[in-house]
Amino acid sequence: MPTSPALSPTLEISVAAPAYNEADNIAAAVLEWRDYLAGNPAVGAWEIVVCDDGSTDATRAILTALQEECPQLVVVGFDRNRGAGAAVAEAIAHTRLAWVALLDSDGQFPIANLDRFVDRVRAGDGLAFSGARVRKADSLPYRWGSAASGAVSNLLHHTGYRDFNSIFKVVHGPLLRALRLESGGMNCSTEITARVAELGHTWQEIPIAHRVRGGGQRGWRFWRGARDRALFVGYLGYRHWLLRRGVLRLPDAPGVPIGSPDAPGVPAGSAAYVMAAGPERVR
Repeated sequence: MPTSPALSPTLEISVAAPAYNEADNIAAAVLEWRDYLAGNPAVGAWEIVVCDDGSTDATRAILTALQEECPQLVVVGFDRNRGAGAAVAEAIAHTRLAWVALLDSDGQFPIANLDRFVDRVRAGDGLAFSGARVRKADSLPYRWGSAASGAVSNLLHHTGYRDFNSIFKVVHGPLLRALRLESGGMNCSTEITARVAELGHTWQEIPIAHRVRGGGQRGWRFWRGARDRALFVGYLGYRHWLLRRGVLRLPDAPGVPIGSPDAPGVPAGSAAYVMAAGPERVR
């Protein structure tokens, strides 16, 4: 990797987020994202893609109304609740720009955290950047659970990430859209960390701020969520073990040289190859 690659002029970025019964938070979140992206001189083309995960409150109606104020907002969704993992994957599949920022719609991750990412992304420091929460605003049981699952995930994957489970990530679009995500619940962030590492990429961790959710309630119960996370972390670790021994193989995907016209926004030499782009966006 070059020691001092030339900066790209601007960052072209899609924000992708799931939403389930977030009527109390979604308008404030989307408008915060819009104002930041529209007002940041380092950001060029941008869009916001939100997947409504079968909400039973006014989330979908609020999102639809927001499209009049924010034409860059793309709304997709399910007729029934399918889980955060499915909603994140759907939002990612509908992005189209060179980079994708993953956020949550409950207001816990200020988009201003991107200030710490922009220069490093534009400089070509990597293809995958993850926000490490300096001080988590969750309750003590959730912090303990996240710390425990992160420690086990690091052990199983031979990594040393400070915040294995953080959803706040900025990833090169073709790489992220090529992942075949399987998680159905709240474990999508853990899976994305693991799957990108499987492909041989190192996450660049950047400290970020974390705040209490804006309103409403979590969409999953603590003990059931803890059980499911433990099972899923074990599954990812077992999968990694099988891959290392050649029992499983990574799915075939065409390579796209970095810096080619098919991989816009990334300086040549950042890495040898990335996965090809995923499915086309359907509005």
